[in-house]
Order: sequence, then structure tokens, then C-alpha cells
Amino acid sequence: MSKKSNSPSGEKFKSKIGGQALIEGIMMLGPEKGAMACRLPDGTIDLEVWEENNGKKAPWYRKTPFIRGCFNFVSSLAKGYKYTMKSAEKQMTEDEKAEAERKAAEKAGKAVESDDEKLSSEAFDIVMVIGTVIGVVVAMGLFFFMPKFLVGLIPNIENSGILRSMLEGIVKIALFVLYMWAVSLMNDIKRQYMYHGAEHKTIACHEAELPLTVENIRKQSRFHKRCGTSFIFIVLIIGIFVMCFVPKGLLWWQRSLLSLATLPLVVGISYECIRLAGNHDNLFTKILSAPGLAMQRITTREPDDSMIEIAIEAMKPCIPADKSEDIW
Repeated sequence: MSKKSNSPSGEKFKSKIGGQALIEGIMMLGPEKGAMACRLPDGTIDLEVWEENNGKKAPWYRKTPFIRGCFNFVSSLAKGYKYTMKSAEKQMTEDEKAEAERKAAEKAGKAVESDDEKLSSEAFDIVMVIGTVIGVVVAMGLFFFMPKFLVGLIPNIENSGILRSMLEGIVKIALFVLYMWAVSLMNDIKRQYMYHGAEHKTIACHEAELPLTVENIRKQSRFHKRCGTSFIFIVLIIGIFVMCFVPKGLLWWQRSLLSLATLPLVVGISYECIRLAGNHDNLFTKILSAPGLAMQRITTREPDDSMIEIAIEAMKPCIPADKSEDIW
């Protein structure tokens, strides 16, 4: 039986704990603790726990409306990148690690074990950084420059600011949906989307105030209004409205630069919108959440029990002893 909610409003309990699917693992971030659980190649579960400061004692810029959104977004991106890379490293077998170290040592012409390990780690980090930079460049081209370039080809479109902004937004959303669908066809991404589903279902079980068991979690929905997918959709929608106020007659690359310049404002507003959608259940918030929830049919999949076990292990350390710290 579920417990009575301790939320000040008396509404259903909504937790501050959020998460992210990793490579064969899940990261959870709570008010006081963060945790990463991964399934190792030998079948065992590896768990890392660290301190967080997302509760009542968080710095002012993490709590101030319209400012907190940018800081929390950047922090989430940084942690997501860091622990995705760590989860990838954990999937290497001992033989693969030894081979990587051997190749690094041969390249450097050194035989000292500690130097080999350092070189292997540095080489891996360099490859990851290069991959990330390429990914950012591709994303910028797809979602900032291409929509504005394509719409800019329409004759006399520069004379209609609102129509131009709407068309750019539609193209941007279409590209985003197409991209997410395309990557979902990859086997590794399919498994990551299953872990994403396990993360959502486990948070839903926690918010239903049920014991975190595989049986209880399996029954929960894999769709969640406060998902990062929903947040991205809200960013895209808010971006359309913000660009409607940009002066007419600008070239596509000028609009692209302005779009980048206004991104902190768009992210700040979007963060407050997703908090509003997460805290209330009315017609407006249902409309606001609908595109993101629909998109989660692509970005989440039903997990197997072994993935739910990973989500449980990642969730448990993040639940604070004081429940008032955990209310969204």
C-alpha cells in the first residue's frame, strides 16, 4: 500500500531525483547524493556514489527561477558526458584494457606500467573529446544553421518574421524527431533506450511510494513528464516564440547567431515550464507535455528485469533520509 504524500500541496509526491541512461547502466542524481550503477561484462553490478548539493543548501544560482535552468542544464550535460564515458570504460574487458595499454606503450616507446596506464587513459580521453567536439559541431549544424538556411531559401520569407520563425521551428522539430528515430535503429542505442525506460519506471515507483522491487517497478509507466526529451521539445517550442521577436530582414546566418545568443533565455524559460508541467496536471500542462511524452515512445523502451535491477541500485543511494529534501 502506498503511503500518504508529504507534499505541501497535498498532491501526488513528485521527486527531485532525476536520471540518465548510460552504456549498460544508469546514473541517478538526488538532492544529496549521485550514483552510477553499471552491469559489468562479468554480470556483476558496479556502483559509484558521490556527494551532490541539489537540495535546500544548493547555491542561489541553482535555485533562482529563470537563472537556475541554465546552470542545471549545463551541470546535467557535464555529468552526463562524464559518466557516459566512465560507463563505456567499464564495458572493456581485462584483455581489451591490456591491449589498449600495450598499444599506448608501443606508441610512446615506454615500458613502465604506470606510464602505460596514463598514456592509455590520455589517448582514450583525447578520442572522446574529439568525438564530442564533432558531435557538437554536427548538432549545431543540424539544429541551428540548417533550419534557418533551408527556410531562408523561400522567396520573400524575410518579410514575415512570425511565419519564418514558425517554419524554422517546424523544420528543427522534424530534424530532431528524424534524428532520434534514426539512431533508435542502432542495437546499442536500443539497449540504452531500454535503460532509459528502466530509469523512468523506477522514478515512477519511488514517486508512487512503493518499495523498489522489480515487480513493483515493472508495472510503472515508462513515460515521464520531467524527462530530458520533454525538456528538449519545450526548448524547441519556446525558441520559436522567442525568434518571433527578432527583427525582420536578417540573413539566415545572422538569425542563427541570434538564436545562439538567446539560448540561455530559452533554456531558462523552458526549465520553468517543465517544472510547471511536472508540478501540475491541467489542460495547459497536458498540452505542454504532450510532444515530449509522444517522443518518449521512441527514446524509451520496456526494460528487462536485469536493467530494472541496475536502476534500483542507482536509485537507492540518492533517496535522502529527510523526505522534504526530495520534494520537486
